[in-house]
Order: sequence, then structure tokens, then C-alpha cells
Amino acid sequence: MESDSGSIKSSGGTWGVVVTLSLVVLWYARLYLYRRPNSNSRLPTGPRGLPLVGNLLSLHPDLHSYFAGLAHTYGPIYKLRLGTKLAVVITSPSLAREVLRDHDVIFANRDIPAAGRAATYGGADIAWRPYGAEWRMLRRVCVVNMLSKATLDSVQDLRRKQVRKMVGFFYGRVGSRVNVGEQIFLNTMHVVTDMLWGGTVQEEAAGEGREFREVISELTGLLGKPNVSDFYPGLARFDLQGVVKQMDGIVKRFDEIFERVIDQRLRMMKEGIKEKEGSTDFLSFLLRLKDEGDSKTPLTIIHIKALFMDMITAGTDTSSNTIEFAISEVMNKPEVLEKINQELEAVVGKENIVEESHIHKLPYLYAVMKETLRLHPVVPLLIPHCPSETCTVGGYTIPKGSQIFVNVWAIHRDSSSWENPLEFDPTRFLDSEWDYTGNDFRYFPFGSGRRICAGIAMAERMVMHALATLLHSFDWKMPQGEELDLSEKFGIVLKKKMPLVAIPTPRLSDPALYI
Repeated sequence: MESDSGSIKSSGGTWGVVVTLSLVVLWYARLYLYRRPNSNSRLPTGPRGLPLVGNLLSLHPDLHSYFAGLAHTYGPIYKLRLGTKLAVVITSPSLAREVLRDHDVIFANRDIPAAGRAATYGGADIAWRPYGAEWRMLRRVCVVNMLSKATLDSVQDLRRKQVRKMVGFFYGRVGSRVNVGEQIFLNTMHVVTDMLWGGTVQEEAAGEGREFREVISELTGLLGKPNVSDFYPGLARFDLQGVVKQMDGIVKRFDEIFERVIDQRLRMMKEGIKEKEGSTDFLSFLLRLKDEGDSKTPLTIIHIKALFMDMITAGTDTSSNTIEFAISEVMNKPEVLEKINQELEAVVGKENIVEESHIHKLPYLYAVMKETLRLHPVVPLLIPHCPSETCTVGGYTIPKGSQIFVNVWAIHRDSSSWENPLEFDPTRFLDSEWDYTGNDFRYFPFGSGRRICAGIAMAERMVMHALATLLHSFDWKMPQGEELDLSEKFGIVLKKKMPLVAIPTPRLSDPALYI
């Protein structure tokens, strides 16, 4: 559900509206009027809804904060009727543990929207694929092969090259207003696409970052757009709002790019063209795995393209938004920025540039990143889970097929778990063992259990390297007369409502360090 969405409007003329309403009424009658509830079931309480639409019309665009407000009235677990779908919202660490740890296998499936299915080749990716042998194979490919420490180390030079290009861009605009968030996004996108295929594919096939930038916002917007097909699955075949049709058009543009880079790589392999020495990328690993993989659950070209889609859509927005929020927060806290600068000067020095080898020696900056992810978790409601069978959570019956939202944004701001929860205070992470493993359900920005994010190691490297570099290389200030805005815009991925526009000033003594 997207933050700037209004009420849902079906397309077509008067006849289309009549047909649509008739179908909805028939669906509602069959589902509700002729189905007797199980007398033994005890559903969570929740706000009263209207016939046909349930609670759809009362939803607020900022769902994360709206859901947090409802929890104050209805408790840490409550239900909503979204058309014919039953949604359950979880807003406490103990209940999150029940869903993501105690009943992990039952809740390991996703509630995939029609747009998500269209975007990922029928749900052939790791984010939306139902739990099972094929998903386990994809997870293994990502964690053990594609995103392992050895593989990430092997593409370190590709990441370094793009970060230096970003520094050069900002250096060329010293003293001027710069849309910092936009440039961080572009850098992150180039880093991701370079890691996917840019190391060995010829330059004209690898430089697709500009085209991706134009369509990613369209794609993520459609993923979050309220869609009649999701609230009334019986109507999905009609695609009344044209969401799937629009998504098919976007995916076609991505697919053309994927086909080009894959075909070129296969041609290079067939002709015996060797990769540059010391240079590799994820496409190389994936094509080898495709040829050498398990015959019972093989990795296919469709899987590779679906994984590419995951990496591009999830790997760009999430990392770039975290960096943008972090820079904004420290600009708003001079005492925090001063401590960061002291640490960077002690570890890196003003005569050197930041390298990835430095980032594990920067505990205070790590704490800044963790605090940023506490206040602004990248996926505030996680990706909705869907129980494969009816079960009990918190003493309530959760029916099979329900849509489960875990409000990690609200849990991270719970005053019973955090002192001064709305205050940006990195020191709370200095003297503790907080991590991203999802073992402590007071802090789990990347989820927990089987469906925990597979790209944590990559995100950590990308965010820390870029954040350390930008703060080490430049001082940042707001244009005269403008105030820093830290407000959020809800979406599948949380963003700043207003992009960060700031003026860079060099901090390093030698201009050659900016080349």
C-alpha cells in the first residue's frame, strides 16, 4: 500500500462499474453470508468494518504509524478486514517471536500481491517464492554462493570504483546545492548492477543504470498500490485497475536488459573469451551454478532473472534510503557528527580515503547505522507473511491464508523496550550485542527466521562504505534559509518524504584524494 494512494477506483464506464459491483456482491455473499464461522475459533479483536469493503476505506496512507495507533486501542495483535482478506497486525516483540520463531515454518510463506507475481516471473524469486524445495535452493544460491564473504570480497573493486565516482561527482559540485539522496541512489544502483554483471560484460551492455532508475520507482509504486485483485482474489482475473498490465510492461523493459547481458555472457563463454584477470561478477557464479546444479531442483534462467529483479529493486532503494536517513540524522545532531569525524580521523586519517577494510574499525559509525535502522527500518511492516495452516498466536486463532503484518517500525519505537525511543542516540548500540540476526525481537530491521533478508552482508558493506566515505570526504550543510526535514514516506520501502538537498565542502587536505 503506497503512501500517496487515494481511494480505489475501477476503470471502465458505467457498465463496467455495474458488472464489478455485481461480482463483488456475489463474492461477498458466498464468502460471508453462507459460511458459518467455527464456534471454537477466537479471532483477534479489531476495528469494525463496513460490508463488502471491511476496513479498506479507513486505512491511512502512512500505514506503519496508523497501525501503531490502532495497537494503542486494540492491543498488540488485532485484525482488519481488507475486502475479503483477513489481515492480522503484530506489534510486540513476544508476538513477533511466536510468528517468526516459534511458528516459523507455518508462517514461512508470503502473501504475494498480483503485482508482485507479475514482477518476479510468477514468483520465481527468493522474496515471494512459497516455502519449499525451490525456495531453499534459491536461498542457498544467494547465501552460500552469490552473497558469501568470498564472493563479496571478489567484487570489492567494483564497489570501490563506483564509490570513488560518487565522490568525484560531489567534489565537482562543491559549494552548490546537490540532491544527495538522488546521487546516493544512482551510486547504489551502479554498485548493484556492476556486481550483478558489470565486471566482465562489455561496457555498452553494463551501463544500464540510467534506464533502471527510470523504472524502479514505477515498479515499487505498483507493488505498493492498493489493488482490487488483492482484496478480492476472485476478481483478479479481470485486472480491473490494470496493475498487472502496467507491471508486465515494466518487467518487459527489465527483461530486455537481462536477456542482453545473459546472451552476451553466454556468447563470450561459447567463444572462449576469458574474463579479465581478478574480475568477476554474480552472473558468472549463477551461470556456472546453472550448469553444475542439482538436477532435482535446478537453477534456471528464469530464476536468474528473478534474482536479478530482487537485487535491483530491493538492493538499491533499501541501502540508498538508509544512507540518506543516516546523513540527515547526523546533520541534525552536531555532537554525533563530531564523534563520527573524530573516529574517522583516528582510523582513516585526513590523508587517506576510506576503504572497506576500515569499516570494521569504526564502532561508533556502526552504531549510527544501527540506530538509523532502528528509527527508520527499511521495510517497516516486513514483507507480509501468510500461514500455511490455521494456528494460535497470543491465544488467538490465526486462520490459514491470512495476511500477517509485523510492525517492526512500531516495535523499534516501543518505550517499554527503548529509553527515549524517538531520540536518535547511537550510544545505545555501543555497549550491547545488538545485531541483525533476528534473535532479539526488540530489534530486527531485516526480519527473522527462515525469511530473514538474504542480503544483510552485502547491505552492511555498501551502507557502511558509502556512509563513511561521504562523511569523511565532505562537510554537509543545508542551503541558507532551508530546514532539515526528517519526515518519512511510507511504502513497501520506507523513504524520506523530502529528498536530502545539501551543500558539500571538502574535508580532506589533498585534492588528489577526490579523483
